[in-house]
Amino acid sequence: MPLTTGESPATVMSFSDFVELHKPQLLASAVPERFWNTLFEKLKDEVYDAGDNFQIICEQYVSEDNDEDGGGDDHGWKVIVYTEDGISHTDDKNIFLIDHAWTFRVRDARQYLEEVPGLLERMTALMEVTTAGKSSDENIEAVLRAMWKYTQTYSFGHLSKGSEDSMPIWYVMDEFGSRIQHSDEPSFRTVPFYFLPRQMAFNIMWPLRDLDHGEEVTRDYLPNVTDSLVRRARLTPWTDDDLTDVSCEQTEPDVSYFQAYRENESLPNLDVEFPPKPTDQSLKVYMDYGKMLKDHLTDPRFQLVEDITQADVIWTHRHYKDFKELSEEFPGKFVNQFPFEMTVTIKDLLAIVSRRAAKKDQSHNASQPSPKWLPVTYNLQTEMPQFVSYFQQREAQGLDNTYICKPWNLARGLDMDITDNLDHVVKLPDAGPKVACKYIEDPVLFHREDVGLVKYDIRYIVLLSSVKPLKLFAYNVFWLRFANKPYSLDHFDDYDKHFTVMNYREESPLKQIHYDDYIKMFEKQYPDFRWVDVEKDIFTMFRELFEAATSLPPPQGISPSPQSRAMYAIDLMLKWDKNDKGERYMQPQICEVNFSPDCNRACQYHPFFINDVMSVLFLDDTVDKHVTLVS
Repeated sequence: MPLTTGESPATVMSFSDFVELHKPQLLASAVPERFWNTLFEKLKDEVYDAGDNFQIICEQYVSEDNDEDGGGDDHGWKVIVYTEDGISHTDDKNIFLIDHAWTFRVRDARQYLEEVPGLLERMTALMEVTTAGKSSDENIEAVLRAMWKYTQTYSFGHLSKGSEDSMPIWYVMDEFGSRIQHSDEPSFRTVPFYFLPRQMAFNIMWPLRDLDHGEEVTRDYLPNVTDSLVRRARLTPWTDDDLTDVSCEQTEPDVSYFQAYRENESLPNLDVEFPPKPTDQSLKVYMDYGKMLKDHLTDPRFQLVEDITQADVIWTHRHYKDFKELSEEFPGKFVNQFPFEMTVTIKDLLAIVSRRAAKKDQSHNASQPSPKWLPVTYNLQTEMPQFVSYFQQREAQGLDNTYICKPWNLARGLDMDITDNLDHVVKLPDAGPKVACKYIEDPVLFHREDVGLVKYDIRYIVLLSSVKPLKLFAYNVFWLRFANKPYSLDHFDDYDKHFTVMNYREESPLKQIHYDDYIKMFEKQYPDFRWVDVEKDIFTMFRELFEAATSLPPPQGISPSPQSRAMYAIDLMLKWDKNDKGERYMQPQICEVNFSPDCNRACQYHPFFINDVMSVLFLDDTVDKHVTLVS
């Protein structure tokens, strides 16, 4: 039925339409069907009637040091049932809406507190942040630290696709919802709910049992976490628990952990006879990797074709999985991927395989990682208790405790958080799988004349042409990415200060320096360090990484495949470290390894790039191709 003037989709929606649109949410959140109709009516008319049924009370705590009048300010909030007849969990009217006081993405939180009228004052009151004698900036910092005790999250779309719109949305419930306390045996369940006609999110709550007048309303802050040790770790924002007795040592998971990432990926049949490459004709290349690469593949020894069945080389940005069929049905074809290369391109697996390169004489305590080129990395889905223990042990030693938390399957700086707040880190798994990597607190900086000393990272392209024996090349031309603000170990939400990926952000200028110019500027800024020596250490890191990644059979390592060749982008930074003599040196640190990297800048500034890559990988031609054999 068409809408009339003044009507909204919510007011004319029928109950059957509501169920059709929202049934997946209702089922996923386990909302009992008896509540659906009442929920629909309350959402449609925005009925907030919790205040008619419940009451917020503040309890003063009396310690041994304080008498009953005693002036101590220890107190706690709770929500109790207010109605004389109590609350029945079978009464279909007893489902309630909770409003959201603040909705934000992490990158925008500071700006909202600065610019939205009344928001900072409301949040300082809700979170009980002491404001007396503090500046607005100090109050904002205090809210940004305190808020993780109050935040919850939801997201739209497919986070794994990496779109801006699918990034997690965080919210703080209103004063009523925020006063509901945790219990391992909760009396109510609360869940976020997105009402499509109004394009608004609420929380909804309903009783799990009957409650009498005066009984407390509680909820489980971790309704989907059953492991007792993980619950202890995840509850530390509210319980102040000490987990330093938990070992923070990391052990490699079993084969099933790796296999779960590539359940449908097959291995090549190595008993097949693979024919040699044709030498009397150009190699036919099918490429769906982007127009820039196609336009710059000008070497006459390669011929682009549009039909994949005609190709000698399949160069694709899509994940290739059927290596068995390729080997048995098309033994003469090549593909630009190796079986189970995800062991280096997925962030949690990268950390696992990198730890195989640990030196026996290196310590495993909370201050000394091994290998030295790997920032200490914990998987927050599987190693949360170990991480909390590691954090608390470092805290006790007075060591820096700043971490960069990354989704294991996204790049471009998407959904990454930098923080030294344990409460923040502990909350992040609510928004999807994350790894927490020790932040490089003392990076080698680069002096930009227009800005000052800034963070920067370096992107190398590496070419893997064989696993057994390992044959790995580093492309000698590398790329620099610079932050846009002077570095300091604060304001971790300031993207232009702490991040370097600017080529996907319209609002951030992109600073570009050619690698040749960079080397001259680097050696001028750091006259005691020759770039050739730094690069030697970088190449050693590449070799050790791929030796570790190929040291175990698939799925725990990259598989040999006579038909496979691959190109990866490795992002790294340099940090200051000290040797046994106390002398400072520059230690490479691996950030991530990228499958299907963006090569537009490479082609734009080095038109010979893709010709070099294809020649090295598929023709074994390295003469004047700007590569160094590193293994």
